[in-house]
Amino acid sequence: MSTQPDLLYSEEEEALRAAVRDLLTDHCAPADVIVRTESDAPHDLALWKSLADGMGLAGLLVPEAQGGQGATHREVAVVLEELGRAVAPVPYLTSAVVATEALLACEDEELLTRLAAGRTIGALAVGLHTAPGAALRTVRLDNGTLHGELTGIADAAAADVLLVPADDGGLYAVAADAVTITPQVSLDLTRPLATITLDGAEGRRIGTAEPAVRRALRAAAGLLASEQLGVADWALTETVRYLKERKQFNRPVGGFQAIKHRLAQLWLEVVNLRAAARAAADALASGEDTDVTVAVAQAYAASVAVHAAEEALQLHAGIGMTWEHPIHLYLKRAKADSIAYGTAGAHRSALAELVDLQAP
Repeated sequence: MSTQPDLLYSEEEEALRAAVRDLLTDHCAPADVIVRTESDAPHDLALWKSLADGMGLAGLLVPEAQGGQGATHREVAVVLEELGRAVAPVPYLTSAVVATEALLACEDEELLTRLAAGRTIGALAVGLHTAPGAALRTVRLDNGTLHGELTGIADAAAADVLLVPADDGGLYAVAADAVTITPQVSLDLTRPLATITLDGAEGRRIGTAEPAVRRALRAAAGLLASEQLGVADWALTETVRYLKERKQFNRPVGGFQAIKHRLAQLWLEVVNLRAAARAAADALASGEDTDVTVAVAQAYAASVAVHAAEEALQLHAGIGMTWEHPIHLYLKRAKADSIAYGTAGAHRSALAELVDLQAP
């Protein structure tokens, strides 16, 4: 008999949030993120080292026996909320969640230990747009080597090892320096995409691709909602703060009734998103009603994050349209997240099947 999930944050989770937020406040200022997006090295590997190695956050999902923290998806969700609030350019979701979940399904202890330590960055070579359960693009296995091209791979440029699905049904670990990684033009400059070209690359088979990728993408979709919550919460909080300070006709702009109504509506949406994201994280941690809860979260999260960022852009008026203000980073992240690991429409379709509510 299942128990009612507790969606409130525990004391430990709040302490984790405070520690991550303090680190990001000190080392991930918006101005620095903007400068980084204009460079050839958008990933902040020094910040990643502090998060992964210094705080041990890369191994939250990895059992202690494999060098991890033995925590749950609830703690990972808190970390992703804070990374979303800072639009931090680190490969946390792609390495500490997606690649790690795939390795947990394959029970590859050697690679798991390396990823948990944070000294090796992994990336699942599946397009960022791929929904859980969607058909996979694979590469060709020919005489023991891998050949082919995969596109839309998030954070591939920062990866040390790539987990590549092949046409024999296997998932292969391939060293990043054995493939050609070509940057793609991507809307979200803080989570760059790349094309991976394999031309006779050697790989080590670590398991069966389909169940490992399905598990990884389900966790990614569920925990992405927490990142989207972080984006939306920052947009709402910063907009409220700005409208309290900004004056027009000698009154704070936030005091005008029409503005109050827009903010109240946005607050309700963010509160609802928090409930959906927390439910998804708890379901992933407990293993109960996971598919349904993840689909519900992703069916709702994208529109809220995008709406919050759009409202922040509009309500900041002229300053919000400038490159120097970080709002554009949040809008781009929200838009990119809205198609990551399946669109809201794809998740609604999956949800309809799961609850046997087919279209007429």
